[in-house]
Amino acid sequence: MSDDPIDPDARIVVIGAGQAGFTACARLRDLGHRGPVTLIGDEAHPPYQRPPLSKGYLLGEITEDRLYFRPMDFYRERGIDLRLSRPAAFIDRGKKAVGFADGSSVPYDRLILTTGARPRTLPDEIGGRLDGVFAVRNLADINAMAERFRPGQHVLIVGGGYIGLEAAAVSAKLGLTVTIIEAAPRILQRVACAETSAYFRDLHGGKGVTLREGAALKALVGEEGHVRAAQLVDGSLIPVDFVIAGIGVIPNAGLAEAAGLVIEDGIAVDENCRTSDPEIYAAGDCASFPWRSRRIRLESVGNAIEQAEAIARMLTGQPVRYEAKPWFWSDQYDVKLQIAGLSTGYDSVVTRIGAEGSVSHWYYRADELLAVDAMNDPRVYMVAKRLIEAGKSPGAEIVRDPATDLKALLR
Repeated sequence: MSDDPIDPDARIVVIGAGQAGFTACARLRDLGHRGPVTLIGDEAHPPYQRPPLSKGYLLGEITEDRLYFRPMDFYRERGIDLRLSRPAAFIDRGKKAVGFADGSSVPYDRLILTTGARPRTLPDEIGGRLDGVFAVRNLADINAMAERFRPGQHVLIVGGGYIGLEAAAVSAKLGLTVTIIEAAPRILQRVACAETSAYFRDLHGGKGVTLREGAALKALVGEEGHVRAAQLVDGSLIPVDFVIAGIGVIPNAGLAEAAGLVIEDGIAVDENCRTSDPEIYAAGDCASFPWRSRRIRLESVGNAIEQAEAIARMLTGQPVRYEAKPWFWSDQYDVKLQIAGLSTGYDSVVTRIGAEGSVSHWYYRADELLAVDAMNDPRVYMVAKRLIEAGKSPGAEIVRDPATDLKALLR
């Protein structure tokens, strides 16, 4: 494989009009690519921000047009052939073309897959297809459930991860009765320490949310096709008006798999975001990549942007080896959680109490700092992010001491 740039007049096709797809196309033009750029999306809307969907948009604080990255004129002016409501049906690697269900196709010299991920849904056999059961992923999902958000309605949220907790926060702010059920012994168990779980358990409890941990769903009970209650494994029955499933996502790797590309928890790419076909790249939630002697997949806006930019640079002769710097955030009520690093493999947690109710939890493996959860403490987050990226690990007692000037640790 060569890292040489492609012909500046080459045809580049991008499948997936989300954050990564938009970024790849915009940066290709910014960096001087002259050839045809085609962006294929299966939704009717131009590329838009997804994080505000379940927050500001659902609350009515952001209108649909403000979600869009750019107006339609942007694509015409930049020479980006934006094809909406056109789901790709297959990739023909031999002919180097992307095919559609109507028999038409578009040729490529390089292909970028930014197909994202889709929500896990509740199984049909336990009522997953009943009217009033929703997932949170795209604009259509939010628009479909928006009319249900009326004061007094009882919403059941299945899953105590960040998506579920964010949906609960919006629901509570809009005056709904909210119940969260989490099958694991605690909320956020897969992604956060017990201390962070306790923080958000107390936060939601203080807002009137009923949170049931270690509570597995057995089945949804319907009446005339509409969900009316949830039966738990312990036999209890919860009356509900509608249900939101926040039980994780699945990478959209079907097109790539059917085309014979290597799949490993998503579309497997190398450190340059190349798939097993050197003329096809992948970025964002659909792609897994090597990181510190293992393979990971990051579901975050930051990762989508950074991988797409790395691909654009590669294709325009300005290669930069992609090095993931994981960071995430979650907004719930008046709390902004900012996460730096990945906590996988931690064996201890240090708590730092900040001013005005802020707090942070620092994850260590032995003496190595892996990650930090910072609640309403952006200064701590910024310092921690820089420490982790620089490979610096301050001692636990230094971090715990509120008198420590954390910025001094960066010197």
